[in-house]
Amino acid sequence: MPTHETRGIRIGRPRPGRTRLLGVAVLLLAAAAAPGTPAAAAEAPWFDGRAADQVTVDGTRFADGHGREVVLRGFNVSGETKLEENGGLPFATTADARKSAAAMRHLTGANAVRFLLSWAHAEPEPGQVDTGYLEQATAQMKAFLDAGIQVFPDFHQDLYSRHLFDKDSWYSGDGAPKWLIDAGGYPKESCGICFHWGQNITQNQAVMSATRDFWRNRALTTGAGTVRVQDAFLATAEKTMTYLARQLTDDQFTRVVGFDPLNEPYAGAYDAGQNSRTWEKDVLWPFYEKFRARMDAAGWQDKPAFVEPNMFWNSNLDFQRQEGGLLDAGKPGPDYVFNTHYYDQKAISGIFMPGKAADGQYAGDFGALRDRSTALGLPAVMSEFGHPLAGFTSDKAPTVVKGMYQALDSRLPGASWWTRPAASGAVLSSTQWQWDIYNGRHHEAMNGNTGKVLTEGDAWNDEDLSAVRLDDSGAAALRQDARLLDRIYPRAVAGRTLAFTFEDRSRDGSTTLSWDRVPGSLPNVAKVTGSGRYGMLVWRSAGATDAPTELRLPRDFDPARTTVVSDLGTLTGPPAYTAHGHTADHPVATAAEPGDGDGNRLVLSAPADEATGTLHYALIADGTAAPSAEQGADAQRELERWAADAGF
Repeated sequence: MPTHETRGIRIGRPRPGRTRLLGVAVLLLAAAAAPGTPAAAAEAPWFDGRAADQVTVDGTRFADGHGREVVLRGFNVSGETKLEENGGLPFATTADARKSAAAMRHLTGANAVRFLLSWAHAEPEPGQVDTGYLEQATAQMKAFLDAGIQVFPDFHQDLYSRHLFDKDSWYSGDGAPKWLIDAGGYPKESCGICFHWGQNITQNQAVMSATRDFWRNRALTTGAGTVRVQDAFLATAEKTMTYLARQLTDDQFTRVVGFDPLNEPYAGAYDAGQNSRTWEKDVLWPFYEKFRARMDAAGWQDKPAFVEPNMFWNSNLDFQRQEGGLLDAGKPGPDYVFNTHYYDQKAISGIFMPGKAADGQYAGDFGALRDRSTALGLPAVMSEFGHPLAGFTSDKAPTVVKGMYQALDSRLPGASWWTRPAASGAVLSSTQWQWDIYNGRHHEAMNGNTGKVLTEGDAWNDEDLSAVRLDDSGAAALRQDARLLDRIYPRAVAGRTLAFTFEDRSRDGSTTLSWDRVPGSLPNVAKVTGSGRYGMLVWRSAGATDAPTELRLPRDFDPARTTVVSDLGTLTGPPAYTAHGHTADHPVATAAEPGDGDGNRLVLSAPADEATGTLHYALIADGTAAPSAEQGADAQRELERWAADAGF
């Protein structure tokens, strides 16, 4: 029987092709050869580098150059781009961008960001691209790329343009440049009785008319001659992408995973006989095909467009929801990613959801995203989600955001995850809104009104959603529970993920939110997890790679005390990853996070001779329960039976 040596003890391994998982293992608590030693000083593992960074579309999943299934997790960088105080850039300086990238990697283990860009600043005059703006934006983007973070830029807009709004307006927008608005001759903006800035989308005639002109590609007379609106945007997008492709190094450009053409598209107003579905088919999708052609011309042929459907397609308010989700796009293929947003408008309203979010609250809505991903044959990304951290509904944030992360990890409520794991579904990629280190420290003259300087929150339409701020010492500090934001997630899986869950035990005030409790039928597994956090991953090998499976370890998971119960080995204190060639010395090990020498990832290496389709599982616990060797072995036998009976 093939064996793998774990901390000096030989542990039996399944024979290749065998359908049942063997449960003979020993939990090793005694240290041997410096258990859990951080791998920060070690040489980067062989599977890091260009192949790991080269993320592409493979059916309904992302895959890296090793052929592993990849999950992208991170934040939007940032709403600061909507403001004028730093010239439409996410950061005041490149040094701030570097500080932010390092903090994001260290505090949350993020491996991806959606990087906001401003059309108004990229094209301040018709047909003239501001290379100074692009140079600064590129330098700030490099800070994240150099930290090992995947980036997909986004030409952002909300309410079409800031320049539609008067200096004394209650609201503001971002997106289109001033020269275009001046040439459009739009009516005076007014939202009437609006309780939320988003109502301007469907009630403000200036916003609606300008948005409709974009989709109609209206011809405008400017000082530079006749300009068609959408053509101008597409030309600027192509020039921007060409600039980025030329200014980034090969390694940096490899980490650019794609481009989001336009934030939250909406018709503005439908033509006679048109509805949301026909608008997506006849107007929105042809725009994406045009943008795709611009990407190809700019040297982005191998990178997908992260296309968004009608922004109201998955609203959780019935009176706001519209049919869509690119239902008529057919099977677009590897040139695209299905990219959408989700905010719980019921919770934000304070009226339609008076209480707090509960276990499984978002399973249905996020399940709809998985279903659209399957129907389109594309990977899915939730590129915006979150909840206000200030205001009269901010008390819901701990439960709402926990519920959203739960639904990103699995389509099941925690109460039924252990009994129906085969229905868990794909793990969704996502970028939370948002990461703004200037939160609460802004100096934004709203709509250019120097008598109305905004400093609080996100300084934009009374929003306050940033997960980070600068503390009194100038260091980046999380504004949400680190247990919630710094998560175990399967960043790269050597095969296909079948089920995943993470019980973060994050807090709502003094209350610990435990939604995914191990059932009584698995008593020894429950002893291993104790009252601490744990993650559980089940995957099936695909036989396409000898690279390992990797999971993020939260920064306060001490490797020396982390317990892993897996068919690949069961132990507390996994050793640092070492290998001879591509063959790991230990099937269960830890390695430093790329771009963060203080962070760790769990590295799970299957035997080179295993049969394609082998079922694997791994339970990762934070060590608070200090299990005995017997409990570890018993827990492995329980998980062996559980996995065999689960119907994977």
